[in-house]
Amino acid sequence: MRKFIGFLFFLLSLTLRPSAQPDNCGLQISLLTCSPGEELYSTFGHTAIRVKDSTGGMDYVFNYGTFEFSPQFYTEFIQGKLLYYLSVDEFANFMYQYQVESRSVVEQPLQLSCAEEQQLFSALKWNAEEQNRYYLYDFLFDNCTTRARDIIARNTKTPVKFPNILPATPPTFRDLIHTYLDLGGQYWSKLGIDLLLGAKLDRRVSNQEAMFLPDYLKKGLDKARVQEQPVAPITKPVLTMPSPLNAGSWFRPAVVFSLLLAAALVLHWRQRKGYSRALRLFDTVLFLVLGLVGVLLLFMWFGTDHKVTVNNYNLLWALPTHTVVALLLHRNKAWVGTYFQVVFWLTAALLALWAFLPQEMNNAFLPLIMLILFRSWFLSKNTHYGTKNA
Repeated sequence: MRKFIGFLFFLLSLTLRPSAQPDNCGLQISLLTCSPGEELYSTFGHTAIRVKDSTGGMDYVFNYGTFEFSPQFYTEFIQGKLLYYLSVDEFANFMYQYQVESRSVVEQPLQLSCAEEQQLFSALKWNAEEQNRYYLYDFLFDNCTTRARDIIARNTKTPVKFPNILPATPPTFRDLIHTYLDLGGQYWSKLGIDLLLGAKLDRRVSNQEAMFLPDYLKKGLDKARVQEQPVAPITKPVLTMPSPLNAGSWFRPAVVFSLLLAAALVLHWRQRKGYSRALRLFDTVLFLVLGLVGVLLLFMWFGTDHKVTVNNYNLLWALPTHTVVALLLHRNKAWVGTYFQVVFWLTAALLALWAFLPQEMNNAFLPLIMLILFRSWFLSKNTHYGTKNA
């Protein structure tokens, strides 16, 4: 509600104040870069554009990272159809939010001509109108940072020349994402991203593409030039706060999957003393869950509009067919042994080629892969396991 009221005041101020003339240099436009926060949506930082007019007392922030949390939010997010929009808020309100979240903010005033500033401000106002402010969000290629970069680059007289900000061997999209997830202790989120996003995430980024992250756009703008003149030669802090990030707890995916593997080994040993029912339940739940994960990966590949959920090599261990086989696991079916023999050799090949796949696999899955190898070997050798014939 506060943002909505601020937006109304912004529109009112535009109608009441006299039109600025091209030679009015009281206008100052800056890029704001906000540091990462604790929540997943804030892990990578944030970018916004500040517009200040010293002659009219106007000080607003244009924010492309706004979305409505509607009943359809999760459905639209999973399907890749979530709409973000450009919101406008008072600078003081914007800064208060980041102070509460203990997130620092730095500012890069743009050194543009008066005509360029007026053109950029007009473009922002047009983009803030109700019929123009919505866009289909894409984390890698169309987000709050790329929108800010592009609207600045499109409203200068000559193209903005960004310097190279990448090392000799450019990182992949996954490398860049991992850096921030590790820094924030987001190990389970990292696991989920590596599970759902396929081989396209392992393409090396170009210099322009790296600026989908706020820190990289800030770094690129530091030495960007228009007609050999620097665009943003000064970077100054406007809010300095202690970082809320921490290294996370011991409760990490690798630990949990290792404990799961240890539990399977204990159950396997104990089943010889009359505990086969527990192991039977363990196998059923294990392969049912793996199969459901495979079904989810297939849906993300073929049933959504996401560009980076295709070509997912995690389907080599999360086989959707496990969903059916898990329910028939202990019904004395002759083909069950053959099925798990295939699973065993497929899993063994996956382990052998783990480091050479076109997709970087999350190493936290290794104990789980070992568990699949162990249980599929046992089930392939004992087709009557868990039945009266056992």
